[in-house]
Formats: sequence, C-alpha cells, structure tokens
Amino acid sequence: MKVVEWLLGSARAGRSAGTAEGTAGVPEAGPAVRAASAVAGTALAGIGALHVVWAVSPWPLGSREEFAAVVVGVDESQLPSAPLTLAVTGLLGAAAWLVVTGARPERPLGSSRLVRSGMWTVAGVLALRGVGGLASSGLAPGERPEEFVHWDLALHSPLCVALGGLTGYVAARTRRP
Repeated sequence: MKVVEWLLGSARAGRSAGTAEGTAGVPEAGPAVRAASAVAGTALAGIGALHVVWAVSPWPLGSREEFAAVVVGVDESQLPSAPLTLAVTGLLGAAAWLVVTGARPERPLGSSRLVRSGMWTVAGVLALRGVGGLASSGLAPGERPEEFVHWDLALHSPLCVALGGLTGYVAARTRRP
C-alpha cells in the first residue's frame, strides 16, 4: 500500500495540481512525476539485475559467442570482464536510486545537489548512449554484427533514449525552488 501511496502522492497532493507543499515547504512531485520515476527506476534496476546474470551467464542466448555478437556487438574475446559487468550493475543501481530519490523533492535527500546533479548526469548519459547508438547503428551498420545492429535499433538505443527522457523529466519537474 505504501508503494501506491508514494506513486499517487498523499490524498492532499492528489486533489491539487500535484504541487502540494511537502514537509519542508518544497512542492511535492505529482503523480506523473512519481510514475515516471517508478518506471525509470524499475527499468534501471531490472537492467542492472540482468547485468548480474550476464556476469556469469550468456542468458537468454545459448553461448558466450552468440551473446557477444547480439548483445555487445563484439567478438567473444572482447567481452567485458565479470567485474566490469558488475560495475555496470552498480552504476545502474545507483541510477535507479537517484531517480526514485529525486522524485521526493520534499525530503532533504531528494532535493540535495548530489541527487539533482546525479539525475541530470544519468539523463545525459542515457540520452547520449541512446542517440549515439541510433546514429552509429543506423548510419554505419556494417561495422557491427547484424544481430547487434538489429537489437540496438529496435531495443537498446530506444530504451536508453526513453529512460534518459524519463529521468530528465523527473529532474526537470522536481527543481529546487
């Protein structure tokens, strides 16, 4: 029940335009901002969990060679090490935490400079990865395996753009007064 209450805000915030004053005199985030935060945070955490799996297994693909070509776009010998993959997991977990925490600007931590800067950084990195992936896979598709280009254009890059946009939306809509 607490999750639903957090997503929708308090009854007081839900009846207003989503700008009810929080405990510190800072406007609370409205339901749309909290929903965007929940979607982005959940997706980032889920992708992080997938990276934990990938540190030890090529799931859902059958071999590391196939995984390298389809998911990473490199030869098997160029796959990142397990510690590097787990580092990405940590960064994705931190990104998820920043987005969810930043959607609570009425809380001291939610309105801190560290969280605010972190959200904008996450939004920028994801947008850059997404737009860069669309450009490189769309304009120079012969440089990477065909399977990678397909999934980069169909899923990886658009997902990064969407998550970057959601994170930027949360950051912009929870600005400090």
